[in-house]
Amino acid sequence: MSEQPKEEALSTLEAHIRKLRLLHEEEGLDLTAELKELEEKYTHLRRAADEQLSPWDTARFARHPKRPFSLDYIARLTDDFQELAGDRAFADDPALVGGLGRIGEIGVVIIGHQKGRTTKENIRRNFGMPKPEGYRKAIRLMRMAAKFRLPLITFVDTPGAFPGLDAEERGQAQAIAECQRVMSRLPVPVVTVITGEGGSGGALAIAVANRVYMLQHSIYSVISPEGCAAILWKDATKAEKAAEALKLTAKDLLGFGIIDGIIDEPVGGAHTQPEMTTAAVAEQVREALAELTPLDRDDLVEQRYAKFRSMGRLG
Repeated sequence: MSEQPKEEALSTLEAHIRKLRLLHEEEGLDLTAELKELEEKYTHLRRAADEQLSPWDTARFARHPKRPFSLDYIARLTDDFQELAGDRAFADDPALVGGLGRIGEIGVVIIGHQKGRTTKENIRRNFGMPKPEGYRKAIRLMRMAAKFRLPLITFVDTPGAFPGLDAEERGQAQAIAECQRVMSRLPVPVVTVITGEGGSGGALAIAVANRVYMLQHSIYSVISPEGCAAILWKDATKAEKAAEALKLTAKDLLGFGIIDGIIDEPVGGAHTQPEMTTAAVAEQVREALAELTPLDRDDLVEQRYAKFRSMGRLG
């Protein structure tokens, strides 16, 4: 709650800058010096506020509706992406997208959760929460990557797998477990970036990778703060307290050895400069592939196995 006055001050300053910029551009007033001073002040205050975000503030940043989504990162990474649909068993799931692309001369398979920008689009994509057919589509694409020796890139941004009755009837838990099993044994380089929310098994299903990175203001946890609060204290309004206890920020998870690196976001968050964010993610993915591609298939599988087996070890 202590961050609220800072956010209000920043919003007021931002509104003042917009007003001066309008006068500068439309009324012909020379306000260059004033604008430069105020913009520098805003950047300084915004950077300081970003560094002091609480875990709950970070969770809200991770959920910002204007953050780049998987298709935005895919568009930055490759300009010839061909989306492939369907699980060849039941249906297509728009909450999880995937297909083939090319980074330079390297063919890749890309999979990612996909949310919507509008209410209508979010309903169609089920707010980025896949059903079993989404994870079975992912399995089909993973096996394609193995068959054709193509690196796999995944983008994680989901509150979690869909917990509805229809998903349970079609084997949600089995689909997630099979996704993890297949991914763990892939004889190709696997790189994962958590770009927003990384919720529970719905996220981990496509995150069993050789390299796992998180955007600065993303989160990764076994449960959402609201869900945790509802279970522990029977009160979802205590989500802020739960977020603190869950240690779900990129900084926390890097310290625990759960992830391999943090990708910095622009001042104010990924949603303020989406093109800069997608460019930074694309650069990190390319660097990771350059490191992993020379490894042989056995080394890739063994490295992935050792990485996940070491998690949670004390001492």
